[in-house]
Amino acid sequence: MMMLKDTYSAEIEATLAKYPPENKRAAVMPLLHLAQRENGYVTKSALYEIADLCGVAVTEVASIMGFYTLYHDQPGGKYRLQVCTDLPCALRGANEFLEQLCANVGVKVGETTADGMITIEAVTCLAGCNKAPMFQVQTGEGLEYYENQTVESAVALINDLVKR
Repeated sequence: MMMLKDTYSAEIEATLAKYPPENKRAAVMPLLHLAQRENGYVTKSALYEIADLCGVAVTEVASIMGFYTLYHDQPGGKYRLQVCTDLPCALRGANEFLEQLCANVGVKVGETTADGMITIEAVTCLAGCNKAPMFQVQTGEGLEYYENQTVESAVALINDLVKR
């Protein structure tokens, strides 16, 4: 089992050095990002290790991880397509869009395609309510936002991503 301290000791020390010792908990988010870098998700052992490094309860680290759509506790596809389904987006057809998109791709919400390339997830609030249906695509390099989508445009994007 990989230990963050063994693999990223210099980065961990540099991250913790940015915060006063009494505020080590502020390092939780950058350490989650570091832990996720290797496999695209945060392992349970990394969750415990981050809690120990920051002097907080593991439930606190888990609640931070669960709140933000950029952190994951399970493996996923190379690309994570996250459709906003909060109320304003739902009123603009986001739920139907998500359902039809999943049907076209052949997965259920939260699942990954058989080739391991695409995971489709529902998330809350991507701050583009007036441009729904919309989603963000997470890659190892960052995020890209896609607004005013149709199922057809989203499927075309997925096909392009799979070809990369």
